[in-house]
Amino acid sequence: MPRNPAILPSIRSTRPALTAGIMEETGLDEVRLAALVQRFYAKVRADPMLGPVFAERISDWEPHLARMVDFWSSVAMMTGRYHGSPVVRHAGLPVTWQHFERWLELFRETAAETCTPAGAAHVVERAERIARSLHITIKNAEHPARNAAS
Repeated sequence: MPRNPAILPSIRSTRPALTAGIMEETGLDEVRLAALVQRFYAKVRADPMLGPVFAERISDWEPHLARMVDFWSSVAMMTGRYHGSPVVRHAGLPVTWQHFERWLELFRETAAETCTPAGAAHVVERAERIARSLHITIKNAEHPARNAAS
């Protein structure tokens, strides 16, 4: 959400054109993103490293998958459908950078399977940024005294 609420009408009015342009350039659409999310999280759930982490937090997968489709629609196509805080949702997870690397490996693989090359590059770039950001946030939360001294 922008810090200046006065620009919201401008964002809302230009969003459809931005979304249409991204869809045209990347070949992404809601159906493809839903397929990406479904296939990706099926792999995550079956993965020996990631599966237990997700199973600990998610018991009802359907709402989670719907939320993830909204999230990726917002992130990849600028639709604005997701309203939430990924940082808060991931706080306190028992994960290391190796978990993020595995998550990215599965995401890259699934994007290549479900998207056009341009679409895969588009979503993977965003996934890599998100993984780095979440990892930094989680690590900083684990060591607040060290960060306060910086």
